[in-house]
Amino acid sequence: MSQTPETLLTALRATPPLVQCITNYVAMNVAANVLLAAGASPAMVSDAEEAEEFAGIAGAVTVNIGTLSPPFVEGMQAAIGGAHRAGRPWVLDPVACQATAYRREVVQALVAERPTIIRGNASEILSLAGETSQGQGVDGRDPVAAAEEGARRLAQASGAVIAVTGAVDYVTDGSRAVRIEGGSPLMPMNTALGCSLTCLCGAYAAVAEDAFDAAVGALAHFAVAGTRAHQGAAGPGSFAPRFIDALAAVTPEALAGAVIHDAAGPA
Repeated sequence: MSQTPETLLTALRATPPLVQCITNYVAMNVAANVLLAAGASPAMVSDAEEAEEFAGIAGAVTVNIGTLSPPFVEGMQAAIGGAHRAGRPWVLDPVACQATAYRREVVQALVAERPTIIRGNASEILSLAGETSQGQGVDGRDPVAAAEEGARRLAQASGAVIAVTGAVDYVTDGSRAVRIEGGSPLMPMNTALGCSLTCLCGAYAAVAEDAFDAAVGALAHFAVAGTRAHQGAAGPGSFAPRFIDALAAVTPEALAGAVIHDAAGPA
């Protein structure tokens, strides 16, 4: 039986999961605040010397390739190994995976490690699915709808739940699929919100029985908070603190009203 977003948020706040976030330097502070506001506990542990051991006590591991370096990759691989050995879920954010040969090489190796969830924008998911994308650096230039078929194929090939985020989000495990509406057009104008959403997917995965339900719950939480934060925001600067407040204020009952459409059939 599937777990609803409201059920998962109740579980998350009842026992806040510890999430090991290996994320880029730009996103660390924002991601930590997002997790704290949502009800989880962040830990930015990335050095190979301790990443594997720490993964064994975390509820989930999240890996973001935004600011790559060989030592960072070593820490990612150590944490993923620790997560596998401890039976913990791990989430991959393939930031700008299409941009350089080094990124393509690293992300292919990480996908081979069987992530539980892959969350990215449409350009990143198209690239992972072996299709041409219009992405420019870390900026996605493709619509979510263009990546839906590739996301389904990628889910089937990788075994991961694929979350494609944008104006209308899309989540699929290769057979089930939903679209989630909400959020704000100001969200792409705030750096690191996508990276932070990846960390929130980890938090939900830590308390969920099904990774598909976890991804839907995390994206619904973001969508509802984004919609609320948009109200009264004068621009991206005033939106940012409103969004953190909204994440904390969202109740399980509010997630029951999230706009989630079954998308398992033709678009």
